[in-house]
Amino acid sequence: MPRPPAGTDGGEPAGALVIGRAAPADWAVVTGWAADEGWNPGRSDAGAFFAQDPDGFFLGRLAGEPVSAVSVVRYDSGYAFLGCYLVRPDLRGHGLGLATWTAGLAHAGGRVVGLDGVPGQQGNYRRSGFRLAHRSARFTGSPVPVTESPAGVVPLTGPDGAAAAAAYDRGCFPAGRRRFLDAWLTAEGHHALGRVVDGRLTGYGVIRPARDGSRIGPLFADTAEDAAALFDALVAAPERPPGPVAVDVPLSHPAAVALAGARGLTPGFETARMYTGPARPVATERIFGITTLELG
Repeated sequence: MPRPPAGTDGGEPAGALVIGRAAPADWAVVTGWAADEGWNPGRSDAGAFFAQDPDGFFLGRLAGEPVSAVSVVRYDSGYAFLGCYLVRPDLRGHGLGLATWTAGLAHAGGRVVGLDGVPGQQGNYRRSGFRLAHRSARFTGSPVPVTESPAGVVPLTGPDGAAAAAAYDRGCFPAGRRRFLDAWLTAEGHHALGRVVDGRLTGYGVIRPARDGSRIGPLFADTAEDAAALFDALVAAPERPPGPVAVDVPLSHPAAVALAGARGLTPGFETARMYTGPARPVATERIFGITTLELG
């Protein structure tokens, strides 16, 4: 969830900022920053993030210490997504974030870039060429239990499950992302389910352990009935850790908002999906839950 650097706590940067690509082992510090910001990152997210574009992660360092970060993950020749835009709180307000942002965006080349950002900062992103597409909110709570097992819900496992999910996903995301999905569906603690009606996949979803409880994403489905069946099966999975469940819901989709509310979740912070240009059209009516605010 990118956010421009806010004010400073008084710390002063010492020495020159050195910006370089980050390895997965480096990213643990960024995950910690994200947790401190209340973003509740998934416990196994980083490996799947790097699977799509291992060169798309950047750290700024002062005297060898990480102080800033951004990811710009390229999906294909036309689309990239910006996330994980963070500056260590005590060093905000000194231009470290802007320098890191600029280095990361260069990785996108001429691609259309998307991001999910705090709506109050839209002006900053607009000045960088981003335009609002829609707003989303994180819905969180203890889901209302269901008494019957949802019909038609099956595990998405192995090569066939991954292929089916990737085929469905192409209609819901602005670019193909098979490398990401192969890692996302099989990461430690991730539980992927699909719904099959008359022999056809009518949606899929993934639930994963987070720092606090668990998160659902994506939740893509043909209809509200399909999405409800998937949601109920995901939260009933024995693999789900105790605690609250969160899902990032596009507020432009009334059926998605209604489902989250009906299952006992309440909206918290909002984000704004923005793009630098026209992204490939997707079936917005199928998006009941965004995959991640970090990678789109």
